[in-house]
Amino acid sequence: MESKAKFRPDPDAKLMDQVREVLRYYHYAYRTESTYCQWILRYIRFFGGKTHPKKLNVKHIEKFLSHLATKGNVAASTQRQALNALVFLYRDVLDQPLDGKIAPVRSKRKPSPPTVLTQEEVQQVLQMISGTHALMAKLLYGAGLRLMECVRLRIQDIDFGQDILYVRGGKGGKDRTTILPQNVREELRLHIEKITHLHHRDLEEGYGEVYLPEALSRKYPNAARETRWQYVFPAKKRSIDPRSGREMRHHVLESGLQKAVKLAVQRAGIPKHATCHTLRHSFATHMLENGINIRVLQELMGHADVKTTEIYTHVMKRDITSLQSPLDRLSG
Repeated sequence: MESKAKFRPDPDAKLMDQVREVLRYYHYAYRTESTYCQWILRYIRFFGGKTHPKKLNVKHIEKFLSHLATKGNVAASTQRQALNALVFLYRDVLDQPLDGKIAPVRSKRKPSPPTVLTQEEVQQVLQMISGTHALMAKLLYGAGLRLMECVRLRIQDIDFGQDILYVRGGKGGKDRTTILPQNVREELRLHIEKITHLHHRDLEEGYGEVYLPEALSRKYPNAARETRWQYVFPAKKRSIDPRSGREMRHHVLESGLQKAVKLAVQRAGIPKHATCHTLRHSFATHMLENGINIRVLQELMGHADVKTTEIYTHVMKRDITSLQSPLDRLSG
């Protein structure tokens, strides 16, 4: 079986233009594109800004990543993100896959159990949020969505017939399905009717286009104007798409929901560092408490390894009222 030809960027283009060309060819998210470009530029500037990465090797990468850990005190996840960007640069842009194992000084990982809200606390938080942000927060908790998975939902991802949510291009670029909470069915249906009217108004004004990955937009040139491809949570105003330069209606900024949840936690008087991701953690923990099989939960959460899912077993509530302390067993 022949392997597919590898995509080659324009050899006459500048390096960072080549990087963006390859990122877009492989449908990387715009956020990932921005992050990878930032790390690649930091890497180049670390070595004076004049040496082309082709002339650098594994030892240089190790030096850069070690500097991030020892001098920059970055988190392990941040260091790993920088490594991923450089692996992409050498493998997919420069066509120089890195030989040998990269062994920089590692940032210290500080594993800690996730912050989880009780069901009562979740209810208190949700009561402190209103409008569209309340609906989004309910989906984070009710379906176990990550923040950006919720923000990027499209109308066709909601299957009312099967009570399923389709998560497209989640963490690691993976697709999965999760449950559609019965509690939000009608609210979500009315919300989609409302944004469908908004989309029709955009069409009447000569707009109505939404961002689609390049391969999809080439294959289905009219899809970007179809209702089913529109975001479930669109921005209030249209804006210029940074890739195409055309005026479109993008999804809402995630910062609005983040602020709403943070404020709701404060208003509820909950003394925990709870964020949007805490609602996802709470979903997983409460599902385990309700008796769901951990393998099923793994699929709902989109975890590659069940060990990631098992962390919730450490914070789930257990009935310990029937247990006896060894101190109580001592004879008086």
